[in-house]
Amino acid sequence: MQTIQKFLFEIYPYVCLSVFLIGSWIRFDREQYSWRSGSSQMLRARQLRWGSNLFHVGILAIFGGHFVGLLTPHEIYTALGLSVEAKQLVAIVAGGVFGVVCWLGLTILLHRRLTDPRIRATSSTMDIAIVMLLWVQLTLGLVTIPYSLQHPDGSVMLILSHYVQHIVTLRGGDAQALADIAWPYRAHLVLGFTMFLVFPFSRLVHIWSAPVGYVFRRYQVVRRRGGGRHA
Repeated sequence: MQTIQKFLFEIYPYVCLSVFLIGSWIRFDREQYSWRSGSSQMLRARQLRWGSNLFHVGILAIFGGHFVGLLTPHEIYTALGLSVEAKQLVAIVAGGVFGVVCWLGLTILLHRRLTDPRIRATSSTMDIAIVMLLWVQLTLGLVTIPYSLQHPDGSVMLILSHYVQHIVTLRGGDAQALADIAWPYRAHLVLGFTMFLVFPFSRLVHIWSAPVGYVFRRYQVVRRRGGGRHA
């Protein structure tokens, strides 16, 4: 068990992150025609609209919360007057609300993809697998909330944030530090790393093409037929 734990939490994260970065670059360089979101909005558009909006609102909030919450050293937010206990409470409330929103949206999308014969016919195995992986990952995240409420001092949150910070800064993960935390946290971590592993082989690569620059683009000049023009 110690060998498995060491592999999962000290070696596997770097395998997944390496595949994530190198695989994304290779796919962008060599398979740009496959670099797309593969929308099926022409089929059952109303259900897609509800599911997609709920999913994207929830997932963006969750991603931002995880990014800031896990990667911000606790010395910084305590210096700003936010205690460890208060930070955990904020994470539980915000994560719970947006987690449920995201879960509902993803459940709608999963139901739509699995039950509509036309959508299933246009879906690849990876399309279905990635939605199911996301659904399980979200469910695991929600399962951790009751466990977090059992540790109001934020001790487990500190263990997880220190672990992730060491992985990201290439200082290596400490599998032993995770040995005593509840299984949903560890399963959530492993499946989270797995999401990075499969990312380059799925339609999720379109995230890299988020049109952030569109917000800051210059106005386009449109000419009228009569010779006038307006911005």
